[in-house]
Amino acid sequence: MKKFLALLLALVMVFALAACGSEASDPTADPNASATPEATPEPTENPYADVSTEELLAQLETVTDGVLSVATSPDFAPYEFYALDENGNATLAGFDIALAQYLADFMGLECQITAMDFDGIATELSMKTTDIGLAGFSPDPEREGAMAFSDLYYLGGQSFVTTKDKADLFPDLESINNPEYQIGCQSGSIQQNLAEEYAAPESVTTLVRVTDIVAELVSGGLDGAFIETAVAENYAVTNPDLEIVLEVPYDQAGSAVGVQLDNPVLLELVNRGIAQCIESGEMDRFVAEANELSLGDMYEGLLDASGQVPDAGTSAEDANAANSAAPEESPAA
Repeated sequence: MKKFLALLLALVMVFALAACGSEASDPTADPNASATPEATPEPTENPYADVSTEELLAQLETVTDGVLSVATSPDFAPYEFYALDENGNATLAGFDIALAQYLADFMGLECQITAMDFDGIATELSMKTTDIGLAGFSPDPEREGAMAFSDLYYLGGQSFVTTKDKADLFPDLESINNPEYQIGCQSGSIQQNLAEEYAAPESVTTLVRVTDIVAELVSGGLDGAFIETAVAENYAVTNPDLEIVLEVPYDQAGSAVGVQLDNPVLLELVNRGIAQCIESGEMDRFVAEANELSLGDMYEGLLDASGQVPDAGTSAEDANAANSAAPEESPAA
């Protein structure tokens, strides 16, 4: 009898547990699903996110082994220019030049810089004869066929500049669109795109160097010009006749390093170097020092065959030929 009662009690408990289980279950639930499913990881956009810098350096390829080759256009103070000592000797300077050396040091490479006209940098990068270009590049999608772009290392802007006696002619961006005005910009630059957008087509004048644009503004050959804001501010200090009258909207407000195409390892290392430079505060120091240095004796343009500032009568073609003969320059310490 006791055995029978025990068996009966056990059966009652089994049915009770089964009933509880059916009440707690979700009839729509997948029976094969885990009670605590693992979250699906989101895809990583950067394929090198989990790769160490040391591993990347072991994979790095540059135009010349052990060297980071840099192309620049030294007519864009405070980005890049020549600082002159008391004897007139020229040394490349500017915060782009300082950043180039920083990136080379970050990668454990020698830094070799070649000076050239601005629109030649994209050609060198597309031909893969230089590793990076540093010349205040805005990451314009139209340039993506010639170079890859790093993360931004400097947030700048675009400005419209004229002389103080003509400032009233340009109260707004719409006023620039007047065929009677001559509007300047640097060839192959973002500023050329802006000039073509805001100015009358027949009034746009493209010049190779920003120094030429400023000279034409001061002499009256140009009525206004589109110039990168930091550069325009620098020229306004050294040329009191100039005035920045308008801020020009532009989607890509900032500067990036132009990197040789199809070299993702180099691009990743450049981005890591930029991040470290900004986080450490070094980039701010580079900008401050370049701004101060650019207010002293300086020269913007290419040097002659002897590595000196050319005479006033030296042509741009002669300076280019001289630079091809002796392409390597040393950045300021």
